[in-house]
Amino acid sequence: MEAIIVNFRQGKHTQKNNELIIKVESIKTREEANFLINKKVIWKTSTGKEITGKVTSSHGNDGSLRVYFEKGLPGQILGAKLRIE
Repeated sequence: MEAIIVNFRQGKHTQKNNELIIKVESIKTREEANFLINKKVIWKTSTGKEITGKVTSSHGNDGSLRVYFEKGLPGQILGAKLRIE
């Protein structure tokens, strides 16, 4: 299943560089998104390196998900595609 990276998780004065908000096109509600919690997420860099993360929770009521990665990711990742396993 593929997803698109929407944004970093952020507040009014902070931005968490290792947490991302993603959106899966086929998921429209929070209840559908809850089935993907604890799934593995893989982002492939342009050099071929794979960086893995984990879906931690849903975000909002439209089916978005929060993903946690081990280390900070570059800002160029916004709009990129991920693979959910």
